[in-house]
Amino acid sequence: MAEISMAAASSAGADKAVGVPLLPAGYIRSGHRSPRLRQSLGHRKLVHSLRLDPGQLGGAELKEANSAGDLGTLFSPPKTFPRWGTFSWIMASRPLHSSAVKLKVVAGQMVSNMELVPLSPLLLLLLLLLLLWVSFTLNGGKNGVKGLLPPGPTPLPILGNFLQLDRKNLVQSLMKMAEEYGPVFTVFLGLQRVVVLCGYQAVKEALVDQAEEFSGRGQLPAFSKDFNHHGIVFANGQRWQKLRRFSLTILRNFGMGKRSIEERIQEEAQCLVEELRKTEGTSFDPTFLLSRAVSNVICSIVFGNRFKYSDGKFLTLNKLITERFCLASLTAATLYNIFPEIMEKIPGAHHAGHRCSQQIISFIKERIQMQQALLDPCAPQNYIDCFLAKMEQEKHNPDSEFCVENLVMATFNLFFAGTETISTTLRYSFLILMKYPQVQEKLHEEIDRVVGAGRSPSAEDRRQMPYTEAVLHEIQRFSDILPMALPHAVTRDTRFRGYTIPKGTYVYPLLSTVHYDGEHHARPEQFDPGRFLDSHGHFKKADAFMPFSAGKRLCLGEGLARMELFLFLTTILQAFTLMSPVPLGEVSIVPSASGVSRVPMRYQLLLVPRQA
Repeated sequence: MAEISMAAASSAGADKAVGVPLLPAGYIRSGHRSPRLRQSLGHRKLVHSLRLDPGQLGGAELKEANSAGDLGTLFSPPKTFPRWGTFSWIMASRPLHSSAVKLKVVAGQMVSNMELVPLSPLLLLLLLLLLLWVSFTLNGGKNGVKGLLPPGPTPLPILGNFLQLDRKNLVQSLMKMAEEYGPVFTVFLGLQRVVVLCGYQAVKEALVDQAEEFSGRGQLPAFSKDFNHHGIVFANGQRWQKLRRFSLTILRNFGMGKRSIEERIQEEAQCLVEELRKTEGTSFDPTFLLSRAVSNVICSIVFGNRFKYSDGKFLTLNKLITERFCLASLTAATLYNIFPEIMEKIPGAHHAGHRCSQQIISFIKERIQMQQALLDPCAPQNYIDCFLAKMEQEKHNPDSEFCVENLVMATFNLFFAGTETISTTLRYSFLILMKYPQVQEKLHEEIDRVVGAGRSPSAEDRRQMPYTEAVLHEIQRFSDILPMALPHAVTRDTRFRGYTIPKGTYVYPLLSTVHYDGEHHARPEQFDPGRFLDSHGHFKKADAFMPFSAGKRLCLGEGLARMELFLFLTTILQAFTLMSPVPLGEVSIVPSASGVSRVPMRYQLLLVPRQA
């Protein structure tokens, strides 16, 4: 066993500063972190924390102290800090009091055998903050070198880059950083390292061209607390793959993109029109009526039936879903996602979101119990029936992902994604068409020409209605209700644009920067359906269009959502003209919140029946 003594003492007449000698790098195993040292070295200042590796400090020799008054050989710190294992180095600015430090190196590892006086709490806190800062700067702060992480602002201990962000508009803050650091950069949201992707090209290269590497799901604590990695959206690995594949199959079998689901949407759209007629020319807030109609479509798929708009439990469910979506946009939710441990102990609106989720989950569990009692495994009627039948098939498989927890959360995923995002887009549609009556007039003309007044619009009409298609695309681009895709995570160490992104790193694709990319959309701040039309008035696709995200995490209900948006909007415009009860100059299309989601401000709508 090699033994090294570092003895330090101060005599009565000692008046020169001494430093604690450093171990030669050869004594420290590569990548090994030094043990925690408790010192009684008196008044001292913390100066540096070094990262040492064999060979980095070669040539130095350490003298062994013969007595408490002897001092070991002093070494100067290297000019550059190697990026390897961490070893803390403390330099004293005043003479050291009587104390001896004895370190043993056993099989390449250091062990402290000191009996020392504890430091003050304030000094310990400062020590912790400095060590965290050094860890950040050495591992993530000095970015921008090819082969390492993408560049980014230097983070603070614990806070990361939090103070450099606008908590009320996280996406805008990140877009501002992109102006300085480029379309791919690194930030720390608290302790979480995140690579941010801005602009169509960067997002496409990651999510589409390297789809497998970027297919992991990062977590949003405000939602992860609800789902606990169950279900589809926040799951990873085999669970995500199996549940997603199963759900896509069931949705297709029950008519997503087929005639049966189209008929359900047409029926629901007509029910909505009848409810809207009851407003009889008075202004109203369309939020909850739209939510009920869209929710009933997903209810017919998940539960096998629709609800009356007056059903008490159904009304409560829709109110909870709408409230949960809005709460996700609040600053408190953003703070919870960055500092979950701290925010968990602080009262506020962020806790209301979890309470909403628990009530939604209770409703879903109640429905599952009802359907389980009536289940015929040979003739499943809806999504829950199919999942329960699959659970029965795999009940002897201990590794099966088909369990009650995943059924509850997968159903929650379908409800949340299939209700609020679509109804919010429809709310934006009505608001924008009130603001731009000339666009609404052209839609009326196309609906009258292609559909007429004697039948309901159908999915087949869509191919003959290029202007309607262009308006729907522009509404989705302009409203940008999900400005940032849910966090991705790289599934392995990934080379991307010359940088190396370590496995597990979160990735934030900013979809806003795709939809407002000036290189692909001229005058992106303007609402202009013409950007989706060619010179002959035919609909043309745009590459920089990702309202449902892209790659392997593409929204599994994309086909259903597109059909709902088309059929609901055209059916309502076939029956009504949308009017504003206030002057158009007072109609604001600026979102009321802009966190994880963007929602329109509440507004009043006036419907004028059209002549048949």
